Amino acid sequence: MSYSSISTCWFLTGPTACGKSALSLALAERLGAEILSLDSMAVYRGMDIGTAKPTAAERARVPHHLIDLVEPDVEFSIAEYVAAAHRAVDDIRMRGRAPLFVGGTPLYLKALLRGLFVGPAADWEFRRRMEAEAAERGEQHLHARLTEVDPQAAARLHPRDRRRIVRALEVFEQTGQTLSSQQQQFDRARPADACRCFVLDRPRAELVARIDARVDAMFAAGLVEETRRLLTSHTSLSRTAGQAVGYREVIEHLRGERDLPATVELVKLRTRQFAKRQMTWFRSLSECRTVAVSGEIDAAKVVDRIVTALNSASPHVPGGQ
Repeated sequence: MSYSSISTCWFLTGPTACGKSALSLALAERLGAEILSLDSMAVYRGMDIGTAKPTAAERARVPHHLIDLVEPDVEFSIAEYVAAAHRAVDDIRMRGRAPLFVGGTPLYLKALLRGLFVGPAADWEFRRRMEAEAAERGEQHLHARLTEVDPQAAARLHPRDRRRIVRALEVFEQTGQTLSSQQQQFDRARPADACRCFVLDRPRAELVARIDARVDAMFAAGLVEETRRLLTSHTSLSRTAGQAVGYREVIEHLRGERDLPATVELVKLRTRQFAKRQMTWFRSLSECRTVAVSGEIDAAKVVDRIVTALNSASPHVPGGQ
């Protein structure tokens, strides 16, 4: 998808449990928009509770796209997501509607805003070798190896971000060129006033409380049973689906690795950690404007602030609720 095409799309993002979904419906109705999911786990069918997919009533209120695209035992790449997003945007615009991306997957957001280097196809044998090396030599080994061949990429990646470290090594192995040299478009930032990208930002303590409440609600709604059904109906989940926060921990629980109360607490902890990483990503993107919210959101007032902010060059959206 070209920059010119993306520049007129709307984006509403923010960390998990910040209130994006409820606000997105009001914003979509104001804009005459349809919603495109910006969630890397919502693409999987059957993974409903743990991904907080929009309800049937919400989908009836505003059309949603890029949800339930593949079975959870299928690998789904970011390149496939971007291609699907391109098709959905074209379809929405042909019907005279506006595209509104809503979700919290930072890498998907960055790929849409700045373009995507697709790179070579996955080499699963190479990835298995890298996983074996990490298991044998320790968590830091792969990061040190990447530092030798692509210090720029290594500097951007956390030493425990094994999936992206392995991908960077894989690109170098297959092409002889560093991932950082081929991903230069990711550094081509644009100013916030050239984009329509808004990030909801809540006080940390408030967000933590909302995350804990959401996790409790997911377990009460049947997350364990949903995960059990997924494992029963599929031989195994894909690497990406199986690592989703919530599902990963429940799978471990079902294998007998920890009891349910400990599993619930671990999901809360990892979700809080994930939310912190999300905000770090969003703050690093010059295209994003922050929208401070707290307490119960008055959707109409926040939508007013967002729409009004397009006339401002500030990266922050002023005002209260």
